Amino acid sequence: MAEKKQHTTTTKASFPFEKVNYQLFIASIVVVLIGFLLMMGTEDIYSFTKITLAPLVVVLGFALGFVAILYKPKKKSS
Repeated sequence: MAEKKQHTTTTKASFPFEKVNYQLFIASIVVVLIGFLLMMGTEDIYSFTKITLAPLVVVLGFALGFVAILYKPKKKSS
């Protein structure tokens, strides 16, 4: 009987995102947390920071998260 050789191919594990995507996503989490911290302040409940600035920062953080997911870096040509 002839022995069958198994062909093993080594493939490098590929992640769904590049390093830039993960960096942007971490930045978006930080921006959202800053927005919630601004909303949590101890001053008057009707202050500009709590009513306007903090929700705007949170929305910008979520928008940055969408950008982090959708951003496709250009491949380096070798």
